[in-house]
Amino acid sequence: MDYGSYLALDELLSLQRAQSSPEHPDELLFIVVHQASELWFKVLLREMENLYAQLTAGDVTLAIFATRRINAIVRIVSDQLSALDTLPPQRFAQLRGYLGTSSGSQSAQFRAIEAASGLRDEAFLRAIGEHGEPPAVVKAWLGRPTLQSLFEQLLAAHKVSAESLYTGPKATPLFLLAEELLEYEQGFARWRFLHVQLVERIIGPGTTGTGGTLGAKYLSRTVTQRFFPVLWDVRARVFAAGGNGA
Repeated sequence: MDYGSYLALDELLSLQRAQSSPEHPDELLFIVVHQASELWFKVLLREMENLYAQLTAGDVTLAIFATRRINAIVRIVSDQLSALDTLPPQRFAQLRGYLGTSSGSQSAQFRAIEAASGLRDEAFLRAIGEHGEPPAVVKAWLGRPTLQSLFEQLLAAHKVSAESLYTGPKATPLFLLAEELLEYEQGFARWRFLHVQLVERIIGPGTTGTGGTLGAKYLSRTVTQRFFPVLWDVRARVFAAGGNGA
């Protein structure tokens, strides 16, 4: 077993199949960024499973470590979008026709990440049904408790309130976990925001997306979605009360 065989590099490097002929000079970049994202989505969903397991088991310390790894992965996926910032609109216009009706909104793994994170609102449920029956992986996550509900169960088991995490005399492991979860939400929102900016930079703010979506207008609506509204509300109340604490 050597490096190439362990990573199946011959197979991996043969999967970037350009549709343009002659091959457009930007198509390899476009394919690799999206394929790399899907690979990271696979890892992210595995780490989500780990986080769920730690929250369910009530292991706060391991839940903190699990969330930190998730946050690191989200930063990687967000940052790699900058490679597509180098794709000017006239070049993408030449390439776009070869994409057919493909769209990032059709990514089953991304939808599963949204479901795992806690999205349950009507707009999300409508979006995942636009292309037919939701993928099995998405439906499986929809049938599970949200991260917020698992965290609230953890607070109940420790007989503390979310507000007390921020008004207590010192920072506790549960406080650190709450902050990591909020960092995840911020990182996810940053990911969405950078995606909106990328789409506007390449095709403009009013152009329809390749999958028939509203393009940047559709994406911009998702930036304000919340996974942990309870934790955000607590911060507002603690600040308004002027309380001191952790």
